[in-house]
Amino acid sequence: MNKTIFLVGARAAGKTTIGKMLADKLSFSFIDTDNHLLKTTQKTVAEIVEKEGWEGFRARESQVLVDTTKPNRVIATGGGMVLAEHNRNFMKQNGIVIFLSAPVDTLAARLMKDPNVTQRPSLTDLPIIDEIEKILSERLPLYHDAAHYVINVDQDKGLILEKIIETLGWKL
Repeated sequence: MNKTIFLVGARAAGKTTIGKMLADKLSFSFIDTDNHLLKTTQKTVAEIVEKEGWEGFRARESQVLVDTTKPNRVIATGGGMVLAEHNRNFMKQNGIVIFLSAPVDTLAARLMKDPNVTQRPSLTDLPIIDEIEKILSERLPLYHDAAHYVINVDQDKGLILEKIIETLGWKL
């Protein structure tokens, strides 16, 4: 089990929450790329975007992906990590990529409950449900392109974790 597991998906899909649970279950380390960027730059995603634009943020995000990839680690990626083809290819070649998939209404409800706008800045300035629909429709093919496995996360966290372990076929 000397692997890196990458979790991809939209904002509020549960990448950090499920990632921590999965890492704990597997005795892996855990990294959230957005949080890692916050710690290493002392700037939020919103601050980086404001100062360097989305292009600057995406370049930093790609570097964090490379810097944090290690065996026996679960990595929760930012929702837009899949936008760059080189990131999708890197993850597929250097680990197991799991797409945490959820319907628009589930993501919207989670985002409204915990907006965390400094780490999840608006991408479109549209109302939240419209933004999620727009972004998800654009990114869905990219999440699927990156993923080795797709897990429905519109269910209990414990069931999601069991499904991931079962899907990976790992005996614990």
